[in-house]
Amino acid sequence: MSKKIIIKIVSLFTILLMTGCQKDDFEFGSIDTPTNLNVTAEIVGKTPTNPNGDGSGIVKFVATADNAISYKYIYDDGTSDSSPNGKITKRFTKTGVNKYTVTVAASGKGGIVSNTTIDVEVQSDFSDDQAVQLLTGGTSKKWYWAAGEAGHLGVGQNDGDPAKNFYANYYQAGAFEKAASPTSSCLYDNVLTFSVDAGQLKYQLNNGGATFFNAAFASVAGGSSPDDACLSYDTGGIKTVSLSPSESVVTKNPDHATQTRGTMLNFSDGGFMGYYIGQSSYEILSITANRMVVRAVMGGNPALAWYHVFTTTPPNQNPDPGVDYTNLIWSDDFNVDGAPDPTKWNYDLGQGSNGWGNNEKQNYTNTAANVIVQGGNLKITAKKEASGGAAYSSARLKTDDKFKFTYGKIEIRAKLPIGAGTWPAIWMLGSNYTTNPWPACGEIDIMEHVGNNQNVILSTLHYPGRSGGNGNTGSKTIANVSTEFHVYKAIWSPTLVITYVDDVMIHSVPNDASLPFNNDFFLILNVAMGGNLGGNIDPAFTQSSMEIDYVKVYQ
Repeated sequence: MSKKIIIKIVSLFTILLMTGCQKDDFEFGSIDTPTNLNVTAEIVGKTPTNPNGDGSGIVKFVATADNAISYKYIYDDGTSDSSPNGKITKRFTKTGVNKYTVTVAASGKGGIVSNTTIDVEVQSDFSDDQAVQLLTGGTSKKWYWAAGEAGHLGVGQNDGDPAKNFYANYYQAGAFEKAASPTSSCLYDNVLTFSVDAGQLKYQLNNGGATFFNAAFASVAGGSSPDDACLSYDTGGIKTVSLSPSESVVTKNPDHATQTRGTMLNFSDGGFMGYYIGQSSYEILSITANRMVVRAVMGGNPALAWYHVFTTTPPNQNPDPGVDYTNLIWSDDFNVDGAPDPTKWNYDLGQGSNGWGNNEKQNYTNTAANVIVQGGNLKITAKKEASGGAAYSSARLKTDDKFKFTYGKIEIRAKLPIGAGTWPAIWMLGSNYTTNPWPACGEIDIMEHVGNNQNVILSTLHYPGRSGGNGNTGSKTIANVSTEFHVYKAIWSPTLVITYVDDVMIHSVPNDASLPFNNDFFLILNVAMGGNLGGNIDPAFTQSSMEIDYVKVYQ
C-alpha cells in the first residue's frame, strides 16, 4: 500500500473519531411495544351449513394493535405476507378441509414485535379434471423429457416482469444437450408415470437409480458437486398428487391466460419431476395429450424459476416421422427466366406494421432488382438503398391464395445470403391468419439464418404460449450455408413436425389436435434485414441474395 493512501486513511479515521467525540444529541424517539394485538379471520362463504367456507379457500384477515406500525402474517404452509394496515386476503390452496395456524407479528417503533396466533379451518375445492385426464389418459400414462426440443430444461427470472417471467429467458438446454456427458445423461432415463387410483391422482418417478441434481442440492444425495450431476438417489416410490390454483408471478401478468394454465401439481413426500431443485410443487403452463410444460420456483432461491418440457414419446435422437410422403403435389423448379410464376407466387409489399412486427429495416418490392428467376434459380436480393422510406430493399414471396395444404414433406434447395444483419427465412403460416390472428394460426419456420451468427440454422414453431422470443426452437451448425446449396426439409404430420438440413435433424416437435398445425398452411420465402432477430446490420453491407433451386411439396 502506498504512503499516500495510508495517510488518507489515517486522516479519514481522525475526522470520524473527532465527529464521534462530539456531544451526543441524537434522539431515536420512543420505543413502543405493540399492545392489545387482536386478529380476526373471515372465511369467505362461511355459513351455518358451510362452516369452512365456499370452497375458494379464501380468508380475509384483519389485525389491529396499539402502537403498531406494520404487520406480518406467517402461514404454516410456508408462505408469508406483510401488511402496513394489518389487512390481508389469503387463499389457502391445499384441497379439502385443512386447519392452518397463522402467526401475526405486529411491529412497533424501534423494531419491537408482539406476536399472536390464530387458527383457521378452511375448505378448498379446486379441481382441474381435464388436466388429470390429460396427465393420465383416464388410467395411467408415461411421460418423458422432450429431449429433442430446445428448452426442454431451462431457467429464467421469477419476478414481476411480465415480458420475461413466463419462460426460460436465462438458459435453455439444446436438443439432447444432457446426453453428451455421463454426468448428466441420466436425466433422459426418467419415466414419469401419472395414474388415477380410487379417484386420487398418483405419481411415480423411475430413473434407474440415478437422479440429476442441481449442484445446490447435491448434499441431499449425500454427496457434493460443483456442477449439476447424476447422483445415486432413491426417488421414494409412489406419491400422491394434489391440485391447487397457482398464485405465481405469471398469474399476475396481463396475458397470463395465454402463458399459464394456472394449475399447481403438489407432490407428497418430497416428490419431484426428474431434475432435483428442492421443489415439490410445479405450475402447469400448458398441457395437451402428448406435451406438457411446467414451471417451478427453485427451492431456497425464489429469484429463479426452472422450466421442464415433457412428452409422451420416449427420447430418440433420430425420431421416426411415422409416415413417408412421396406423392409430388406442387413444385417450382424456377426454370423460366423473368418474374416468378404468377400462378404460384404473389408478394408482400412495403414495410409492414412496425417492420412486419419485428422492427425490420427493409422495404419489400416486386422489382427485378430484388426478386427474379435467372439461370435456373430464384434470387431474392436484399440491397442497401433507399426504398419506400426504408434504408434497404428486398422481397417476400408467398403462395397465399395460390396454394395451401395440410401435412406433407416440404423440400427447398437453397443457398443463403451473407452479411451481418441479413435474416433469410423459409417458412409457412396458417392460411386462416386473417380470422385466427398470429400466433393462433400457427407458424412453422423450416429455416431461419442470422448473418450475425453465420452457419447456425434455426428452426422454430410459433403457436399460443410460444410466440415472439419464446418460440419452440431448435438449431444446428451447418457448414457453408452461404457458399453452397443445402436441402432444407420439413416433415409435417398429425403427430410430429420435424425439420432437417441435408437429412440432419434440426428440430422435432410433437403435434396433436390442441395445436394449430392441423389446418392448411402456405409457403413464404423472404430475406429481411436487421430487426429483433437479424440484429445489427454491417455498415459495409451492400447486397446479398438467397438463391433457391427448387421448392417441392409431397403428400
